[in-house]
Amino acid sequence: METNDNPNRSHEQIPIQQKALRVNLDHGRYGTFAEIGAGQETARWFFHVGGAAGTVAKSISAYDMKFSDSIYGKSQRYVSRERLQLMLDYEYKLLRERLADSRGVSTSFFVFANTVTARSYTRKQDGVAWLGVKFQQKPQTEASQIILHARLLDDDNLLQQEAVGILGVNLIYGASYLSEDLEVLIESLGDDLARDRFEVNLIHGSGPAFKDTDNRVGNLELIRKELTPAVMLSADGEVVDPATILYKKRLLIQRGDFRPITLAQEHMMTSALKHFHKREGVSEDQVAVLLELTTHKPFETSDFDQQDVIACLETLAALRRPVLVSNIPENYRLEEYLSRYSDREIDFVAPAHILARVLHERYYEQLDGGLLESLGRLFKHGVRLLIYPSRNLKTGGVLTAENLVVSPKVEHLYKHLLSNNLIQPLEDYREDLFEISPSDVLASIQSRGKDWESKVPAPVASVIKTRRLFGYSEP
Repeated sequence: METNDNPNRSHEQIPIQQKALRVNLDHGRYGTFAEIGAGQETARWFFHVGGAAGTVAKSISAYDMKFSDSIYGKSQRYVSRERLQLMLDYEYKLLRERLADSRGVSTSFFVFANTVTARSYTRKQDGVAWLGVKFQQKPQTEASQIILHARLLDDDNLLQQEAVGILGVNLIYGASYLSEDLEVLIESLGDDLARDRFEVNLIHGSGPAFKDTDNRVGNLELIRKELTPAVMLSADGEVVDPATILYKKRLLIQRGDFRPITLAQEHMMTSALKHFHKREGVSEDQVAVLLELTTHKPFETSDFDQQDVIACLETLAALRRPVLVSNIPENYRLEEYLSRYSDREIDFVAPAHILARVLHERYYEQLDGGLLESLGRLFKHGVRLLIYPSRNLKTGGVLTAENLVVSPKVEHLYKHLLSNNLIQPLEDYREDLFEISPSDVLASIQSRGKDWESKVPAPVASVIKTRRLFGYSEP
């Protein structure tokens, strides 16, 4: 079965055997396979379907650590982006040195590499894999590169190995024939794999094939295609593996749509940090402070579009905080996701009026136990809610965690959570910021108003004006 090399944003699923065979029969491509951990499952496909002599220059598995170090040099972790890059660079350089003179005029060289840890007798967690392809689009051209980070969700070692092999074939095929359209390439990664068997939570393209690609857009596409529930960006705005930020850290998280982030939201996090360090007595390097940009808005009917999310990321980058972009509406599901990467306590900071919404039963109709089940799942691992006061729209006074009126069904449970400090009121607040809302600020920006600038952090205002975000134009 043939596929269009310029698919024009349409994706046709192709069986994995036919993908491997097409690459094998493409005599203009020739490369190396280097795989560490979980066997040589990707290379196996190319040998299995036949014609591998036309594709495979070398297949290697430097499984022993000393052998691996002697070839690629030492790195802090064997299953890491750093290790993958060492493998790609070394094998590509070697391939070019040995074959450029004899085949370079007519051959596009590539190197596929992965480094994997899968489920085993002693390791019962999800598998983790870094995979990448360094490749030429045409002979005698500069190399491009695409890498991804995946979680392997099968509960069996052999099934995780199989998933790595299929992901590898899909990635090689995508780099070979779909690199002109990253959206189609991303969708093709899931061919022949059920969505509950894997996640891809990072993808990064570089070089000529991706010169016009915004990697943030590509990673948002992973969420849209349901290949992952979330992606992480560092304080520098670079997409990273979530473990890079979260591993062994206590987590302080503020959820929101941040369209745009306001002074009220900024002060909420400042207050939470002050409370956190004073009450918990932990140093800053023990805590990961995270803004979570929720693309699925649980209390509204419409979701973000891509342009909205990129504009939010541009403004949040100005504040130099890590950002998690997710499509996870419920707090308890977000806690479950974050617990994959850190076994430390998780604190959510939120305004009191949002807490009132969170405690409304209609948002948990999909759970058999409703709101009570949701609260039980949220607080079972030491989660705490830090509640910032907000305006009580009924009385005009100050709404706090202590005077919040909840449903009689959960009143006793709520008092229990308060008395045991699982819900904690924040005492440092600014009542003059209560009236600032992101929706009003956004409306002012889009209507060419001026008052919005005094309601957002100065770096955010500067970025909005300079890059004309959220529909901004000169007054």
